[in-house]
Amino acid sequence: MRARQAASAVASAVGVSLLLFGVAAAEPPTSGPDLGPSGGYHAPAESDGLAAQAVITRIEPITSRWLRVFVQSPAMHRVVQVQVLLPADRGRPRPTLYLLDGRGAPENESSWTAHGHAAEFFADKNVNVVLTTGGPANLYTDWQRRDPVLGTNKWETFLTRELPPLIDAQFEGIGRQAIQGVSMGGEAAMMLTVRNPGMYRAVAAHSGCYTVAPGPGQAQARAIVETYRGNPDNMFGQPDDPDWLAHDVMTHADALRGTAIYLSSGSGIPGEHDVPGQAGLPDDITIGGPLEAGAYECALVFANRLTQLQIPATVNLRPTGTHSWPYWADELSRSWPTIAHALDMNT
Repeated sequence: MRARQAASAVASAVGVSLLLFGVAAAEPPTSGPDLGPSGGYHAPAESDGLAAQAVITRIEPITSRWLRVFVQSPAMHRVVQVQVLLPADRGRPRPTLYLLDGRGAPENESSWTAHGHAAEFFADKNVNVVLTTGGPANLYTDWQRRDPVLGTNKWETFLTRELPPLIDAQFEGIGRQAIQGVSMGGEAAMMLTVRNPGMYRAVAAHSGCYTVAPGPGQAQARAIVETYRGNPDNMFGQPDDPDWLAHDVMTHADALRGTAIYLSSGSGIPGEHDVPGQAGLPDDITIGGPLEAGAYECALVFANRLTQLQIPATVNLRPTGTHSWPYWADELSRSWPTIAHALDMNT
């Protein structure tokens, strides 16, 4: 109880709506994917003359079981790279798990493999793992309009309509799917699940926020987009546009009924991974602490909403932990039993 009160105090002190995942006035990153001279993200150039149907244009191995897969996407108007982890033993057909990245999604890799140890964790598991690359600050959704900075974002169509049949056909998939994400990707994983009922047998979300309704929820979503100099009006329209509520997980939470749910967050209080000498530690505490305190409040409110609707969920609200990858790497293994059971797998 004391941890919850401390987390609430941290979040309230500076305002949850401004803390979550970067404030609207924050400086954009000075390094990362496709940074232009001003330090702002610039979307990859679009290709012309794409086929009417999504196709895999090429596959490049990183290792024998870790592949770059390039997909020509009519919805995105460009070739989109995803990465695929295959099991070490590939003798049997298998389900698929989609892993979504956070706000600063790298252009040519996934933070799940760079920092979350996903390649090692899934080596002995009979599941295809699909990792998004690129597309920072987009919420993995279909935007109303092309953004001058962030480009064309039709991620919902790409991830739910174009990509799955290609993955199943190419990599012995059986049409059984789950989705998981961290931070912005956790919010997006829940959003995609409520908007596509029955598509995913399980959803896991770590350190996200689950409302884009007018008020603090919409403020945090707009802040995500604005940190990469995107215009959030190009995503779901003006603040009173009904498209915001159409994407609001809290409003449509009943659509999660029948889906296995795993929800987690730390409190924002430094914990076991916030140790002296750790790379990035000052930012993890001074920035990641308040961010995670806000995410904790979001997760608590969402967990209460699920309880009100009598929708079962596995909820792990930790008494410590900042908004950083060592904790999310731990959640990969903690959430796996929930996901594996829903996919009819042995853990």
